[in-house]
Amino acid sequence: MQWRKILKQMLFLFSIAVISAFTINFFSPTGIALVGRWDETPGGVTTNNDTLTDVYEIEHPEIAKQIYDSGKAVFVDSRSYDTYQDGHIKGAVSMPAGQYDGLIQAFGEKYPTDTFIIAYCSGRTCNDSHKLAQLLLNYGYMNVGVFIDGYPGWKVEGYPIE
Repeated sequence: MQWRKILKQMLFLFSIAVISAFTINFFSPTGIALVGRWDETPGGVTTNNDTLTDVYEIEHPEIAKQIYDSGKAVFVDSRSYDTYQDGHIKGAVSMPAGQYDGLIQAFGEKYPTDTFIIAYCSGRTCNDSHKLAQLLLNYGYMNVGVFIDGYPGWKVEGYPIE
């Protein structure tokens, strides 16, 4: 009889966990679509692509390096400041996506809205660079890209870091 009670409790807890997970996913702005068309393109990290229509995604480190070498873009690190301090693309500006509101005014004073910006974070599974890119577009920046391989992809190629 004891095992039946345990089984019922396990089933109850499992049901609560599943209901909670679906509820959180439903209300999350970055939730996983349960039905619909998934983004199957290389580098896609979300099914909600309609929110980032004006962001150019840089798929290959070589292209990011060409842009870097041209000196025509500002690379912006969207990871936390502590992570930035541990290592970042040489010359990159730190603007953690979670601290955008407190940093955008100073950033806007230093870089006009026609500045070419390349946002990056911790690789293809990190969405902070996409969030930051969207915030910058909403602010009025017109030329924003995302280097989807981010700092790890840059570092593995042996490109300049600090």
